[in-house]
Amino acid sequence: MTKSILSGVRALSLGVAAAAVMATSAFAADLSLAGKKIGVAVVGTQHFWDREAFNGALDKVKELGGEAVPVDGGRDNQVHADNHDILLNQKVDAVISILGDGAVEPKFEALKKAGIPVFTVDHLSPHGVNNTTSDNYYMGTTIGRYMADAIGGKGKVAVFNAFEGALRICGIRTGLWKYVMQDYPGIEIMQPELAEEFANAPEDARKKTLDLLNQHPKGTIDAIHVGCWDQPAIGIVQALEEAGRTEIKVTALDGGPDTLEIMAEEGSPFVANVAQQPRKIGSTAAMNAARHFAGESLLPQTFVDVRPVNGPEEAKAVYKELGYGEIK
Repeated sequence: MTKSILSGVRALSLGVAAAAVMATSAFAADLSLAGKKIGVAVVGTQHFWDREAFNGALDKVKELGGEAVPVDGGRDNQVHADNHDILLNQKVDAVISILGDGAVEPKFEALKKAGIPVFTVDHLSPHGVNNTTSDNYYMGTTIGRYMADAIGGKGKVAVFNAFEGALRICGIRTGLWKYVMQDYPGIEIMQPELAEEFANAPEDARKKTLDLLNQHPKGTIDAIHVGCWDQPAIGIVQALEEAGRTEIKVTALDGGPDTLEIMAEEGSPFVANVAQQPRKIGSTAAMNAARHFAGESLLPQTFVDVRPVNGPEEAKAVYKELGYGEIK
């Protein structure tokens, strides 16, 4: 794929996102969930992104006059799936479901058969009315270009990539990043790829990065990329600082406040990210439920804007723009 085509993909993605926003905002002023009981199921609340999306959905349901029925899977995909049975038995009017793997699909199907519409977040399903998400295609291509630029278009890159085959959004993000790498024959993706643990990801990634650095002396690694999210990047940066290897560039995706703070530090090896708006994503899913009940025909997916972050000054600006405060 050439860079001109990638630019076209970006323009198309942004155009689709804009169209989705326009199509779903027409009746916003008259939306209401009054008298509706809305189940809000989240896979877990340990991770900042999940928690923000969950709270965004709950707050918007209440703001629109509905009764929110929250259930938390505790980061267990099967518990998350089974929580949908609880919502079915409570005869909710609709379900907002945040993340999860294939275990949720038969639950979504049962809800649909019972006449209960499902609105998903970051989980496109044939049984859902609408999926609210970031443009993961744009995220993957953008971080690929930023990382390649940071190392001058050549060098060796280690990648943490535990979830490419397990979660659709991770497959898109990492797959598009790898696609961009094909435009840079001077960049080598090191093998084997590393697999981070979800639980305590920063510490797990710190240890694995230290092991990696012990095997590869200075001058043999140019960058480390986290394929789907950015919590492992916290530990990666810690390991680079401990080992005195901060010449290695770090890139990742999600752009939560903790990782933006690290990026904003002077001389940080964490050079690029793409920040999502998880609270807005959850809120938009709740708005889409209200649009559905108002009789509006929804597009299969609603895309919420992301914020590319390239360097410390952009990290400070995006941190402020997204409402996290101000980094001095």
